[in-house]
Amino acid sequence: MALLALNACMAGSVAVTGAEMASNITTDKTLVDHATSFVTGMDCSSIHSANGYSYCNDIEDEEAATPSYCYRSLGAITCYDRPDPYGDNAVAVE
Repeated sequence: MALLALNACMAGSVAVTGAEMASNITTDKTLVDHATSFVTGMDCSSIHSANGYSYCNDIEDEEAATPSYCYRSLGAITCYDRPDPYGDNAVAVE
């Protein structure tokens, strides 16, 4: 009986992990970040926080932030507040 309960937990855990990965890849936010953004009305991202930016930003501030330098990354386009932040001679996306 305990093995069946453990198996059910593993299936739920795999589903949550998959959703977490999909969220990180597509939005640069975790599921908790999305919940925090919804509750606060701000744009919150632990990934931005790990890169030295504040965890939550006003949505208006992000829309007003200029310029934006965008580059192709693995499976997505990623934008930064400065040109070629990693110095790898990336080609900007128009």
